[in-house]
Amino acid sequence: MNNVRVGMIGYKFMGKAHSNAYRALPMFFSNVLRPELKAICGRDARGVEEARERFGWESAETDWRRLVARDDIDLIDISAPSDVHKEIAIAAAASGKHIFCEKPLALSLADSIEMLNAAEKAGVKHMVGFNYRFAPAVQLAKKLITEGRIGQIYHFRGQFLQDWIVDPEFPLVWRLQKEIAGSGSHGDLGAHVIDMARYLIGEFQEVIGMSETFVKERPLSLTTAGLQEQGGRSGLRGPVTVDDATLFLARFAGGTLGSIEATRFAAGHRCTHSFEINGSKGSLKFDFERVNELQVYFTDDADDVQGFRRVLATDSAHAYSDAWWPPGHALGYEHTFTHEVHELMMAIAENRQPCPSFEDGAACQAVLEAVDKSITERRWVAISELR
Repeated sequence: MNNVRVGMIGYKFMGKAHSNAYRALPMFFSNVLRPELKAICGRDARGVEEARERFGWESAETDWRRLVARDDIDLIDISAPSDVHKEIAIAAAASGKHIFCEKPLALSLADSIEMLNAAEKAGVKHMVGFNYRFAPAVQLAKKLITEGRIGQIYHFRGQFLQDWIVDPEFPLVWRLQKEIAGSGSHGDLGAHVIDMARYLIGEFQEVIGMSETFVKERPLSLTTAGLQEQGGRSGLRGPVTVDDATLFLARFAGGTLGSIEATRFAAGHRCTHSFEINGSKGSLKFDFERVNELQVYFTDDADDVQGFRRVLATDSAHAYSDAWWPPGHALGYEHTFTHEVHELMMAIAENRQPCPSFEDGAACQAVLEAVDKSITERRWVAISELR
């Protein structure tokens, strides 16, 4: 097999990001399976046809079931809203298709496990879309931790701060409706921080949290608009059924203490996905708004040069650098998706599960639900209570 024939469901924010990644991969990475953009799918015939032409897909469908059933598709990419992930993934597995699904994996842990079991039973490859793992600076952080260069890990502090719904008149888009999105900032933004913590630190042991919905009602949207497309507003208002902000404390299985915050009400923060990790031999700091940089501190530096140093993760020593530009030439958000697709294509070629897999998606969902349980019951909740 030289090509992987892709069928993608969803064509807006994530659909655009995934399409760009598939198209960029063979241009910058050699000796990797080539994604073939066979079909893109969406309910709006006009909208999906415009996306097909704009993003460079071969054909368009308006029924995901017809797409999944096609015999000229090897991989189903699920970039649609969260409430349809489970049904599509299970159908794709039953059809023998590999699956690449955006996060959160499903609306519940039970659904996530059902998806995982279906994919494993079918023997197909499965991947969940935690793209932030694939920033070269994050890969450097992982390397430094794995090599023991910052010693025993004491603290993980993670945040994902945005401000796109601070305006109380921003419409009630699907991301603010629990029946479609599953949760608000917690499942949308917090899921990324949870996955980052699992990737860098290890498994969560127990959590305790709190959350708030600051704006209880919003104008109804005339379309299924997302982050940037407001889609117009009707004269009616509807209830916001998800959290605007969730914060929680955590204890990791290895003894590390953690704090995680996710909010859409941090004015001035567009995409502050950041973490700080403190160890016995040093510390690491990362902020996605400065995606190419990792702040590194080592305790054994000479006294007269103690302090955080800025490492620009674009040199030949850093992940993916050989595929892109000369040192110092910055990468951005879209490159994390290209690296993610690279992992997926390599896993298919090497006949292994990609990382992160549906197992990682389910593990993240367990933490999300443990936090929700802790908020409801006002107590510490062990992750083992959910599994």
